[in-house]
Amino acid sequence: MSKLVHLSDLHFGKDRPDLLDPLVSCVNELCPDLVAISGDFTQRARDRQFEEAHNFISMIEAPVLGVPGNHDVLLDRPFRRFFLPWRGYKKWINPDLTPQFENDTMIVVGVNSVDRFSWQTGRLSPGRIKHACTAMSNAPHGKARILVVHHPLEHPAETKKKPIPGARKALEKLLTCGANLILSGHLHTWHAGNFTVKSHGTKAVQLHAGTSLSSRVRGEPNDFNVIDISDDHITIERYGFNEDSRLFEAAEARQFNRASEIISD
Repeated sequence: MSKLVHLSDLHFGKDRPDLLDPLVSCVNELCPDLVAISGDFTQRARDRQFEEAHNFISMIEAPVLGVPGNHDVLLDRPFRRFFLPWRGYKKWINPDLTPQFENDTMIVVGVNSVDRFSWQTGRLSPGRIKHACTAMSNAPHGKARILVVHHPLEHPAETKKKPIPGARKALEKLLTCGANLILSGHLHTWHAGNFTVKSHGTKAVQLHAGTSLSSRVRGEPNDFNVIDISDDHITIERYGFNEDSRLFEAAEARQFNRASEIISD
């Protein structure tokens, strides 16, 4: 069994400093095999904000895998956004925009969904999809195949924003390549469930984290996800910040089988 912690939308520069120590303490106490961060490390991609994100990562005892979010490229400096979009991210977070992690139970692949030319919308180019598919296809049979991407490939019905252009085709391809679980953020709302898109009769699980540190919440507590991966099941537990206890605490849980059908909540 493997344990994976999923954080998202930290937004240093628009974060709540009072949540930093409780979040780090809780994550380290969980002793995960990996911490995945699905983008938006910063609010405005300033060096100071990236430095704060870097310092946060250094406090996490487990390995960390992250991908950029749209807030991690400069919005208000067009030259740098178009020609040097990843300079701050690569300097402070990771020079690799498509990182991978693998152990005996799972392979986790980071996918960059940021579009420097359309700051909010995002995109998944054929090359990015091919890279993810190659990584998943090369993994030994029986391992859980997990993708980390900032922009969700399918939105809950109540969400007004539209998914990235070509999301359905991208999702169909990724499912064909064996994706079991796709982690994302961006919307600042929590969601766990099956994709409506099927491939070969099975569905993957989509898991959205809200925001772990940002003050830009959408009527929900700051949160993160804890995922246990076994040979048969994917168990998801949402941890939310309790304003009374000043701690991140387990709030709800759902379990899916590896064929990605929900079996309990």
